[in-house]
This record gives sequence, structure tokens and C-alpha cells, in this order.
Amino acid sequence: MANFPLIDMENLNGGERGATMELIKDACENWGFFEDFAGKLEKLAEELLDLLCENLGLEKGYLKKAFHGSKGPNFGTKVSNYPPCPTPDLIKGLRAHTDAGGIILLFQDDKVSGLQLLKDGEWIDVPPMRHSIVINLGDQIEVITNGKYKSVMHRVIAQTDGTRMSIASFYNPGNDAVIFPAPALLEETAEKEQSYPKFVFDDYMKLYAGLKFQAKEPRFEAMKAVEANVSLGPVATA
Repeated sequence: MANFPLIDMENLNGGERGATMELIKDACENWGFFEDFAGKLEKLAEELLDLLCENLGLEKGYLKKAFHGSKGPNFGTKVSNYPPCPTPDLIKGLRAHTDAGGIILLFQDDKVSGLQLLKDGEWIDVPPMRHSIVINLGDQIEVITNGKYKSVMHRVIAQTDGTRMSIASFYNPGNDAVIFPAPALLEETAEKEQSYPKFVFDDYMKLYAGLKFQAKEPRFEAMKAVEANVSLGPVATA
């Protein structure tokens, strides 16, 4: 069976430009399509993490290192479909929750709305916008920043006027990454108090699986209860 073309477009910027152009030529002539395997969304997520580091006063790459673990971060994409509902007041499209991971890049439907986020006790509509990406912070960012940056509670409301599609890409810590507040951020506080627990990311995910649609604070407290058993593995340094 023939393999369909996978082309790393980043090679267009280096010494492999000629060979890459030939691959594109062949794909267009003989297949009519090709897939860009460059991982641009993953790289965008890492660029965004570095912007967060800059604003937080952390060294460049700190968050990426914190997420790395022994085998690198987890990156995946999920496609969701929300069909129209004639009685949206009787059903929830997606119940309110925070995301467990690190940073989420969301391509919204550019016509049908439904995404809302909770801000100061009020649900705010996130309007559909063509050619835009919604950036969402997850629980791990809240822990590493010791609460300076909060994961956002969000939900999807069922709509009557069309099918809503979304594509969410998740940049999460590696399974064995040890997550804890950045020491440099603790130094900035008068109390130098660590408000959040230290835990292995995979352990948090196991807890999250059963408590996704509940408040995040009890999850953090539950992880504090097992914190004494966490040994420092591959971690970032400030």
C-alpha cells in the first residue's frame, strides 16, 4: 500500500529546501494533496509558553522544561461536534470545567457560537471569529505559577441555529513530569508560601478523570494529601 505524502514544511527554510520542493511537486502531481507534518501548532504552544515566562519573570524555556518529563510533553488534538438542539434550555452542550493540562489552542466554529468562560462570577460569550485561535490556560499553569495565572472555567451552550465544530489542541506535561510552583515565583511573595501541591502529572490526570466537572480546588487539595510520596524526577530549574 502506498504511503500518502507527509512533508515537513520547516525544511523549506534550510538546506533541504530543494528536496522539499520536489516532494511538494510530486505530491501535487501524483496525489493532489499532502499533509504538513511540521507541528506548527505545537511550536506555537511553546512560543506562547515562552511569552508567559517573559511576563512572569521566569527564564525563557522554564515552562517547556517543567512540562518535559523524561520523554517530552504530550500533544494531541480533539475534534468536537455540537449538533443543533431545539430545546437548548433542557440540555448542556458541554458542562463547565477547567482543562487539566497546560495550554490549549482552540479553533472555534466561525459562525456558530456557544463557548462561554466564567469571569468574576459571570458567564461571558466567546464570539466566533474567523482565522483566530482561542488560547486557554489549564490547571498545570495555575500550579506552576502558584495561582498567579488561573485556569479558566468554561462551558459550551447548546444552540438552535446550526452545528458547531471545534478543533482543540492540547500541549500538556509528559506523564512523569513533576509539577510544582516555580521557586522564583515563591521568592516574589512576602510569605514565600507554596499554595499549590507538588505531584506527578499522570497522577493528577487519574484524579481528574473522575472529577473533571467539579471544582478544581478539591483536586488540588487531594493532590496535597499525596504530596509526601512524590519524588523529584525530571524537573525544571528556575
